[in-house]
Amino acid sequence: MYAKIEITGQVEVKTGMHIGGSSAFAAIGAVDSPVIKDVRTGLPMIPGSSLKGKMRSLLAKEYNVRMAQRPDEDAPSLLRLFGCAKAGQDGKVRKSRVLISDMFLENEEELRREGLQSMTEVKFENSINRATAVANPRQIERAIRGSLFGMNILYEVEHAEEVVEDISILAEGMRLLEYDYLGGNGSRGYGKVLFRDVFAEVVIGELDEKIIQSCNEVLQKSSRR
Repeated sequence: MYAKIEITGQVEVKTGMHIGGSSAFAAIGAVDSPVIKDVRTGLPMIPGSSLKGKMRSLLAKEYNVRMAQRPDEDAPSLLRLFGCAKAGQDGKVRKSRVLISDMFLENEEELRREGLQSMTEVKFENSINRATAVANPRQIERAIRGSLFGMNILYEVEHAEEVVEDISILAEGMRLLEYDYLGGNGSRGYGKVLFRDVFAEVVIGELDEKIIQSCNEVLQKSSRR
């Protein structure tokens, strides 16, 4: 059978989040480590690859029986869901069943009504050389707390009997990420996120209503409303 399920929701930033952009051409005195931004709006964004990669790495820790040195050594359920460039026993490359789009800021107007002038903040940090006690100051840009980014995930149905299990793995990845961090510098308190109002619906083809209902029950347990 062929069908596609669209999973929508929001990623809420609970602590300043840094997903790095290029600083190759930064002027003197500019931020040392800027966040990645949408080139059209100049607002912070979350690349789909950042969310997908982080969820997969967290799921690998839970599902893999032994430490995998490469993604193609992940557990079969993860290879089935996220794909693998290495050909399987049938000689075919395993294509990912999930497509996660880039995420853009959705509540700029609301944040500006609260008096915020910028959708990012600059955090000043110091690293100290223990031998010389010399400080090395740096400026790290972060997406601000309270930012909401629109999430859109497309899941391609291949076998109806595997849909609920696959969506359950995705939901578990979201739950794991809520207890971890997205982006860099998580050990310093950056990048705590929550998933809100996650909902799945069939957008192409047909699927048993009981299956999509089960998917939504699983997703709602892993998101806040």
